[in-house]
Amino acid sequence: MQIKPADNYRENIVQMLNSAKLPAGDLPESLANFLVALNDDGIVMGTAGLEVYGDDALLRSLVVLPKHRGKGVANHLITEIENLARHHKVNTIYLLTETAQRYFSRKAYHEINREAASKQVQASSEFSHVCPVSAVVMKKQLI
Repeated sequence: MQIKPADNYRENIVQMLNSAKLPAGDLPESLANFLVALNDDGIVMGTAGLEVYGDDALLRSLVVLPKHRGKGVANHLITEIENLARHHKVNTIYLLTETAQRYFSRKAYHEINREAASKQVQASSEFSHVCPVSAVVMKKQLI
């Protein structure tokens, strides 16, 4: 498995997000802070993105194709996204989820109230209007 920058994989990412019923319409023009996981044949198995807001970031669009789940793909993507966040000097990563709270809890993300997220993250399109209010907000301190 290889984890690579996602700039050349927009179409694959949009298809994966749509098939997982995750938001794709608000993807940034540049996917510089998005990664893809490729199998040995160069097939995209999963993706994850990071929106950086100063010292804070929003982990978004983590998806692994169903036939590749249970093989550590998400774990590799999260590890590399967290490394990317550290590179950007991010202190806290936030995420919104409706289905993966237990998974992220095992990765040291903790549930918080929506109002406890940083103002910059609350102003993001994902937080403010793309993800439903019913989504659980979680955060992880990197430092």
